[in-house]
Amino acid sequence: MPNIHPTAIVAPGAKLADDVVVGPYCIVGEEVVLGAGVALRPHAVVDGRTTVGEGTRIFPFASIGLEPQDLKYRGEPSVLVIGKNNTIREYVTMNPGTEGGGMLTRIGDDCLFMVGAHVAHDCQIGNHVIMANNATLAGHVVIDDCAILGGLCAVHQYVRIGKHAMIGGMSGVERDVIPYGQVMGDRARLYGLNIIGMQRRGFSREDIQGLRTAYQFLFSSDGTLSDRVNETAERFRGIGPVEDIVDFIRADSNRAICQPKGTNGG
Repeated sequence: MPNIHPTAIVAPGAKLADDVVVGPYCIVGEEVVLGAGVALRPHAVVDGRTTVGEGTRIFPFASIGLEPQDLKYRGEPSVLVIGKNNTIREYVTMNPGTEGGGMLTRIGDDCLFMVGAHVAHDCQIGNHVIMANNATLAGHVVIDDCAILGGLCAVHQYVRIGKHAMIGGMSGVERDVIPYGQVMGDRARLYGLNIIGMQRRGFSREDIQGLRTAYQFLFSSDGTLSDRVNETAERFRGIGPVEDIVDFIRADSNRAICQPKGTNGG
């Protein structure tokens, strides 16, 4: 049976795996599902139509699955799905989806959400994502695998952040961030590539060098961005990280692409 502290409140209907640990003064709602090995530290709250994957740890005063901070929300039965082996630290808030965003907020596997991070309604978070202290996402944000968001940064609604991107602390991100990109600033601009992150993830020297060359060409001042994207796709065909960036820029989006300061079209 789950290990439930006598002071915790677990509503009838909640589904808990046999080895779940629910600490003192926690609250678990009636439609919550907690997978194998989930641990709730004291005073954590998990409510709404929320599923938490196996091995995830939720720390004190986190508020998970309560209704979205969206004035258009009318009580629709939207959900929050959290993957496996995530660490959700103190005061983190995560909201379910809304009718206007597909009814689903989804968190991948093996992510770290540090103190005070906020994931708003309808966000889609990949695997191995790190959000540092007080990093915040508005609604409908998409974060791809292995992205890192620095402390106190804020991401505008509908923005996409590509895989292995790095967002500097205290940055305000209003535009899409390319995969492997590194952005920073009050109104964030692209400042280069997350080379250190790529090296740590085991990318080959050839891929990194090819990406560096492609980046310099892609964000040169000659021609339009669309023209440069097409030429980049031809010149650097077969280099995986470059193809990731080309596909990302070509995908449909509500936001413009974050570019270096002074770039044509930036």
